[in-house]
Amino acid sequence: MTTRRQFLGACGIAGATSAGMSAQSPLRTGSEVFRYCLNSATLQGFKRGIVEVAGVAAQAGYQAVEPWLSELTAYVREGGSIPDLRKRIADLGLTVESAIGFTQWLAEDSAKRAAALEQMRRDMDLVAQIGGKRIAAPPAGVNNGPAIALDVMVERYRTVLEIGDKTGVVPELEFWGSSVNLSRLAQAVYVAIDTGHPKACVLADVFHLYKGGSGFQGLRLVGGSALQVLHMNDYPATPPRETIADRDRVYPGDGVAPMRQILTDVRLSNPKAVLSLELFNQAYWKGDPLETAKTGLEKMKKLVQEAIAAG
Repeated sequence: MTTRRQFLGACGIAGATSAGMSAQSPLRTGSEVFRYCLNSATLQGFKRGIVEVAGVAAQAGYQAVEPWLSELTAYVREGGSIPDLRKRIADLGLTVESAIGFTQWLAEDSAKRAAALEQMRRDMDLVAQIGGKRIAAPPAGVNNGPAIALDVMVERYRTVLEIGDKTGVVPELEFWGSSVNLSRLAQAVYVAIDTGHPKACVLADVFHLYKGGSGFQGLRLVGGSALQVLHMNDYPATPPRETIADRDRVYPGDGVAPMRQILTDVRLSNPKAVLSLELFNQAYWKGDPLETAKTGLEKMKKLVQEAIAAG
């Protein structure tokens, strides 16, 4: 019980904790609020390697980059040096706030799960070598099929967290709105809390909050280190929630999500959070990748300033 209370205190998963933060400590404003990150999926259709993606992110004005593990392994396979990549990213003034992988750590088959955990260890090690801080732990491989009990997820996520303790990379429990398993914010928060692990945290995404029916009010209850990265995107009014897909994501502010309220709530609970632009819209994969990256950053900053102005 003591461990759980310590976790709640550190992560702020409570309305009282969030309220206390807003009442007792002044909110940061302007450029001090949030860090802006480019998830490399946003430029996926341009088919550029991680080196060029990092260059575009820096040129556009981002502070960080969020690569996919497939890009890092492709870079190594093609003869790239990981120490060189780490230096390139640092020289550009960027940090690696998170990385995206798809190991099947939640798999029901024990052999498949064991292999996935070993892959997770390798992925974490690679992320650590480029100076990365976190890695996504989504419900990959269990989107369909039988439902997995939340208490079982707790045990499996705790195992991943323990691997993270050894590698120095924090696994962020990610929920996918379309998944049979782990589709809602409340489920992810339950699993994270019940591990009793001080580094347990969730990775939220505006699209997945909508797609899975979580809504957005819960974000104000997930404070401190419990929500360190928020994937930024928006969604149009059509198609409906039941059929909307990743490809339908639009720039933040170009859809119907309550973006200003989302940013106000996240700002109150964790003004140091990382906002990472993650889009899969083919319409944004035309022309100049720098223009796509710049447009996304400008729209995010505009929404943040509007949220600040609204109080």
